[in-house]
Amino acid sequence: MRLLVIEDEVALGETVCAYLRDASHAADHVTDLASARASMAGTMYDLLLLDLGLPDGDGLTFLRALRHDGFTPPVLIATARDRISERIEGLKAGADDYLVKPFDLDEMVARIEANLSRQTILATPVRAFGDVCVHCSTKSVTVAGHTVDLTRREWGLIDRLSSRPDMTFSKSDLEDTLYGHGYEVESNAIEAHVSRLRAKLGKTAVMTVRGIGYKMGRT
Repeated sequence: MRLLVIEDEVALGETVCAYLRDASHAADHVTDLASARASMAGTMYDLLLLDLGLPDGDGLTFLRALRHDGFTPPVLIATARDRISERIEGLKAGADDYLVKPFDLDEMVARIEANLSRQTILATPVRAFGDVCVHCSTKSVTVAGHTVDLTRREWGLIDRLSSRPDMTFSKSDLEDTLYGHGYEVESNAIEAHVSRLRAKLGKTAVMTVRGIGYKMGRT
């Protein structure tokens, strides 16, 4: 999944992103709202982790504007504002969850993954492509009813491809989805992941669109 961390404390933001990447999420870090808007204009994010006290504006105002404009992915607030009234205000503004600093990084990952799972299940609990079924609730894939073991990266790739089955994703899109901006990726990483998925799911499970990228196929 692709996440955006909006946090003006550089050390904390980078620590959070590193922890999320270790959990096999692609994570980008920005330190202000202007940079957040610029990143969101060119990238489809699955979840935002949002600080409230930012140098160029208030996170709650930003969140309300996002929800007003129809932004539906989960938003988790991460802030030092710990009063009950402030938590309630954040949830009323459109947040899906609320973390008070300092927070445990394992708890952060657990809350993020729980919110991502709920969002995915609500959208489409099972995505079927011939004999291949992508089960969002369990983060698993079956072929003709038999569960296939996937790595976290392989799951991330099939999850992204199956989320928009009519869309062709470029190699760079998929690299950003799995690794995030600025992460050093081996030149053949996506090809290797696709090759392993085809070996496990069937040769036509992932199609190559020559000169453009990859999309879901049917076995």
